[in-house]
Amino acid sequence: MEIQEGADHVSVTVHAVLPDPNTDTQIVLLKDTGQDQIMPIWVGTAEGNAIRLAMEGIIAPRPMSHDLLRSLSEHLNITLTRAVITDVKNNTYYASLVVNSQGNEQTIDSRPSDAIAFALRMNAPIFVTRQVFLARGGGNLEAWREKLEPKQLGKQEA
Repeated sequence: MEIQEGADHVSVTVHAVLPDPNTDTQIVLLKDTGQDQIMPIWVGTAEGNAIRLAMEGIIAPRPMSHDLLRSLSEHLNITLTRAVITDVKNNTYYASLVVNSQGNEQTIDSRPSDAIAFALRMNAPIFVTRQVFLARGGGNLEAWREKLEPKQLGKQEA
């Protein structure tokens, strides 16, 4: 599937990664850059930690998978143009990485957590298709903040 930037996509930032108090998962809060609307995505603990490390600019003593991908991309002169959360089916999100190599743009399937973690390390923009954002997001950021204890908010805005 070819992914085009434009009106059918919502530009987002990772606002926060929070532990879900009810499950053994993390909640990634994606914030619409043009509004105060958010879209939560639940990811595994390891995936949430990989995103959090990238947000905080922490470099692990040994390269994590996303660091390895970044290093390989840089050495092979591959640029990450954007990460896009493309769909949701049965509460499972789907994403793609759009990369450019020697002028050729390719779309690669990805898990959303990997797409987000990699995009943060590559300083690439993150998008959500408008259809997915409207179906699964749209919650007000202030409403989410009120539900959470202050210690859960941690570092925000990447």
